[in-house]
This record gives sequence, structure tokens and C-alpha cells, in this order.
Amino acid sequence: MAKAPDPGFLVDFPTLWVVPDWIEEHCPIPDGFRAGERMELYPWQLWCTVNHYRVRPEAVAGQLAPAFHYRRSQVVAPQKTGKGPWSATIVLAEAVGPVVFAGWAKGGERYLCSDHGCPCGWWYEYEPGDPMGTPWPTPLIQLTASSEDQVANVYRPLRSMVRLGPLGEQLRVGEEFIRVGDTGRVDVVTSSALSRLGNPINFALQDETGTWTAANKLRKVAETQRRGLAGMGGRSMETTNTWDPSEGSVAQTTAASKRKDIFRYHPQAPKSLSYKDKRQRRKIHTMVYAGSAHVDLDAIEAEAAELMEHDPAQAERFYGNRVVSGTSAWLDGEKWEARAKPRPVKARTTVVGGFDGSDIDDHTAIRLETLDGYQFTPTYGPDKLPTVWNPADYGGQVPRLEVQAAMDEVMRTYNVVLLYADPPFWESEVDAWAEKYGERKVIRWKTSRIVQMHAACERLKTDVLKKDTKFTHDGCPITADHVANARAAARPGDRYVLAKASQAQKIDACVTSVLAHEAAGDAIAAGLAARRRNYYYGA
Repeated sequence: MAKAPDPGFLVDFPTLWVVPDWIEEHCPIPDGFRAGERMELYPWQLWCTVNHYRVRPEAVAGQLAPAFHYRRSQVVAPQKTGKGPWSATIVLAEAVGPVVFAGWAKGGERYLCSDHGCPCGWWYEYEPGDPMGTPWPTPLIQLTASSEDQVANVYRPLRSMVRLGPLGEQLRVGEEFIRVGDTGRVDVVTSSALSRLGNPINFALQDETGTWTAANKLRKVAETQRRGLAGMGGRSMETTNTWDPSEGSVAQTTAASKRKDIFRYHPQAPKSLSYKDKRQRRKIHTMVYAGSAHVDLDAIEAEAAELMEHDPAQAERFYGNRVVSGTSAWLDGEKWEARAKPRPVKARTTVVGGFDGSDIDDHTAIRLETLDGYQFTPTYGPDKLPTVWNPADYGGQVPRLEVQAAMDEVMRTYNVVLLYADPPFWESEVDAWAEKYGERKVIRWKTSRIVQMHAACERLKTDVLKKDTKFTHDGCPITADHVANARAAARPGDRYVLAKASQAQKIDACVTSVLAHEAAGDAIAAGLAARRRNYYYGA
């Protein structure tokens, strides 16, 4: 009987425990010195399995996907943790195992392999109140990856498990598909074999979705498969290494989704640990590889250290399980985060600001900076919301009246002596602010000007990277993401402006930070920091 992982894992919800037990009885270790021996799921594999097959307490027999708590799952783990062999066990369970909810046990009911064409003689007895499982009558499964080499990471151990275990009677394994009984199939789908898409399916394993993007057409693959699953009552699972946030991958979209019916597993070490420091890197590896008993951390360190020499971001993603941008990033996200020192800013404090507005595609943001070098995202309204607006949260369009109200509140709360505002899409509003607060205070600052934007970007970048500067910030997570997404787009004269690596990777809060910091430098140079003294009596 499979047990809940320990320590740290507590299973206090109904789940098809018959599935991990079935896996351990039918899916032997696929290779190595112990090939053919009985598999015992690692704690993290067991945790992901029982969560994927978690059953809703109100589920009724006959329901398919709606019987489960999660519509789909995402498992993000570093290289060599055992994602491939574990994924193979899930595919085999979906092919011939008891993965379909079959009602609630009264006690004493048994799942008998012999009732479903398996001659192994195994059986499982349910406790009262347990959810019961049964196989799909006609399993139609797609095992999907970006290439033949990638899909082999799952398909190779899968074939070995069938060959070394009791499933050979039910499954006939070929080079590109598996025949399940007389009518079921497990198809291998890669970017070069997309003709299989569109078929009705019960389950899809989507491997290494961190590399699935619009550019290689695999984003469309993911969406097509999910549409097919929805029509058949099926579900899906993503397994992947950590993604580069500049690429706009399927994995990143899943991780960022606000849907609560997606199970996510992504073990991470504290951000305070630096991957560049060997001792701290060892601590990171110890945390993210916890539970994978076969992993030799010395070997992992050797591979990571070599990769650090020419692609440190990739090393940190693959072995540290961290979301970090590639080496083409404008500013090292770790350096930005190291400057985070949150502190309160009192009302009527003299500040400068930056504003970057959009309409339907990008974010709109306001960032402020004190004249001693502390940058922060102010809040507004009774709920103290951050002044960053994602149009996707407002039906696809930035709430202009709300932004204007927030700007008015910011101006009332702080002594804003200079505001640099990028005017495109917001010309009328910026003109109104200039008229209301003063033409010398609200300045139309176009980020499309190459010379000026290059200099402003370099000013902020220098003050973040140099050790002897006082620049700090509030650690705003949205701004941190946007800084990591920003790329230096080359322009004539050895200059650059900021650009997105893809449409999905927003940089607006980063641009606003550049504007605020440029305003701070100009305000200090103009003597605005000492020009007036303010007295404020109140809360």
C-alpha cells in the first residue's frame, strides 16, 4: 500500500489511492542495475500522483474529468529527478489502470486486475468511503514533446516497463504508438508529427512545456489537445524543467494562470540563496532534489559548475529549478532582487514618479522614487491596491478612470515634484495632468527617443549594478518580473531601447522604473530636493 509522503506531506483529501498502488505493482524500474525490480514512488512522485487523482467529495459515479479536483497538473522539477520514468507510469496507468472515478466504496469492494485483462493476479481492497477507480474503456492518449529525442525521455522507460513487467499482455508497443487492447492507442506526437492532432483523446502528457512556444507551434498543440480533452472528459499533465521567462512558453502561461483547478508542483529554494556561490548552490540542490534518492549531488554540482561557465541562467533553470531569464536579459534579475529593501514611505514625502500607459495589450503602471534613491509602487483606494494594471484583469482593457483616480490619490498623498509620463495611448490624460498639476511637474517623456532612453536605461542599470550606490526598491514582484523580461534592443550608434522578447513578456513596470529613476536624477540636478519645505499634520 502506498503511503503519504513524509515528512511535510499530509493527505487529508479523497484520492484514488488505487492508482499509485497499481503503478508500483505494474511499472517496474525501467533501467540501471535494478532494472525489472519493483518500483517504489519517491515522496514527490507520490504527492503529485495523489493530487492529480484527487477526487471531489461531491463527485458521483459516471462523471469523468468533473469528478476530479484538478482539471490538469503541472510538475516542474530539475534535471535528472526522475520526471521521465514517473511520467511513463502515469501514461501506463491512463492506458490500462484504474484512473476513472467509479463511485464511493461502502467497504470490502475490490479492484481485480483479472477483471480488466491483466493476468498478474493483483487486487486492491477499498476501505469504506474510498473513491474507486476503473480503466478507460477505450483509452486514447497522446504523449507529446518538441522532438523525437525529447519524447524518448518518456517513451523509452515506458517501453522498458512494459517489457519487464506484467503489462505485455495488454499493450503492444511499436516505435511511434502503443496499441491498447483492440481499440485503444497511445500516440507519440512531436512538432514533426502534428497530423495526429485533433483526434478525440482521454489524456495528454505534455513533456517539457517550458520549450513550447508560439514560434515552434507547440502552443497551438497544447491548446488543440486541451480542446480535444474537454470534449471527451479527459485531463492532461505537463512536466517540464523551469522555463526562460523571456520566451512566453506554455509552462509559464500555466504557472501564471489564476485558475484554481490546476495542480502545480514546483519545489524552490529561498531566493536569498545565490546560485553563483558554490556553497549556497549546494543548499539549493539539496532542497530541489530532495526525495530523488538516485541523484548524486556531486555529479549535479559538476554539471552545473561547467554550465555556469558559459550559460549561468540555463544552469540555474535546469539544476536550480528557478525561473531566470537567459543571458540576453537587459539586467540580471538576481542583481535587481538583491536591491530589495522594503520600507514605509510617509505621506507628503518628496518623490518623483514614472508613468507608462497602455490600453489593451500591455500593463499600465505608476512607480515613485524618493530623492534618497528608494523606488516603490504606491497603492491606492481603500483596498490599497498596487498601481499596476493588467488589462486581462479588467475584461481586456485598462480601467482608465481607475488609473486617473489612482494618479490623483498619489498626487494628494505625496509631494510629487516631477513626473515623467510616456504619452502614447494616454495623450489626453497626460495633458490633463500637466494642466492640473503644472507643466513643470508633469513632463511628457517619450520612451521612443533612442538617445534619451538609452541614457535613462544605463543610469538605472548602473545604479543597480554598482556596489557604492544607494538605490533600493520595495521588491514589487510585478516589477521584478518585468525587469527580468526586458531586453536591450540594439539601435544605431551603439545605443539601445528596452523591448519584449515576446508579446507575452511584459516590461511596462520596468519602463516605469526607468522613468522614475531618470526623474529622480533630473530632480536632484535641478535642486528640487531642497527647493521647498513641506509641513503635513495628519495620519
